[in-house]
Amino acid sequence: MATGSSWAWKPIARDALLARAYHSCDVVRGKLLLFGGLKSGEPKEPPLGDMVAFDPSLLTAETVGPNGGDRRSHHDTAVLADRWLCVVGGWDGAHRVSAVCCWDTERGQWERWAEGPSNDPPMGLSSHSCTKVSEHELRVVGREGGLRTQRRFASIYTLRVNPATKTYWYKEEESRTASRAGHSAMLLRDAGGYQLVVFGGRDSSDCEVAGRWGKGKIHVESIHAPKLTEQLSRLVGSENGSRQAPKGLRHQSCTVVGPFAVAFGGETLTKGRDTVCNDLYVYDTRCSPPSWFRFPCSDRGQKRVGHRTCLWNDKLYLVGGFGPDGKTPCPEICVLEIP
Repeated sequence: MATGSSWAWKPIARDALLARAYHSCDVVRGKLLLFGGLKSGEPKEPPLGDMVAFDPSLLTAETVGPNGGDRRSHHDTAVLADRWLCVVGGWDGAHRVSAVCCWDTERGQWERWAEGPSNDPPMGLSSHSCTKVSEHELRVVGREGGLRTQRRFASIYTLRVNPATKTYWYKEEESRTASRAGHSAMLLRDAGGYQLVVFGGRDSSDCEVAGRWGKGKIHVESIHAPKLTEQLSRLVGSENGSRQAPKGLRHQSCTVVGPFAVAFGGETLTKGRDTVCNDLYVYDTRCSPPSWFRFPCSDRGQKRVGHRTCLWNDKLYLVGGFGPDGKTPCPEICVLEIP
């Protein structure tokens, strides 16, 4: 096990189908669905286009959608009605795209969704974030651009989706954030309702708010994780927190667990050779202002970048990513253990 002073990633399964980075991973109907990503750090290798399902109860992986059609890496996803896996933007091997496609888990097939009449799409998106606000609304934060141009700020978009008509349309919001790529977005409760907080993806420790909603505006079910929440509470209770987020970190994972957000790994925006990280960060929103807690890990083998974490059945799963060298994909799935 990869061990910190008071936590560990415990491997539970290993399969070549899981070996990928810059993919997506979502829980749909009790299974972890992995889509796309990269098999190596070679810049000319095209992204994957397969869909892999991991069953946490059987600890088995299988291909449910073969490599064909759309290929994506550095994309993001949202699950609609526990049926459609909505894939937003990403790199297709030649271009940064903003198109939306959906995998229908009930039918086991891809659906090509059409642009709505008022669609105002970004030029292209990759290493962005996509957060579900309701079954018909997503919030996208990212620095749009093509191969040769990148804006010096990140745009904020409301993305409307309609599974009944299989249509989508973007609307750019007036507010913006600092330029970010490979950042994380956390939908967190506050006294007035909810706020979407982004961090990472740039050489700073600044957090920014990319959206606020009243209590009745958010229609997303919270995942019940009482045991893990209690363990995280005990973990942060043994340390002193900081108001500053991790500085210069990108392509980390981040998952909200009750009043906490758990971030892991990523790479530092430094000029050193050893840029891939294996630190665990916990963001505690129970206090005002919220605090960050850092828990280092001494095991170099657990360094990860371009990986994902998923919360299911009171367990936090670590899936894929490149390892310490930043180019070899990890075929393991691990769960977070806090004694």
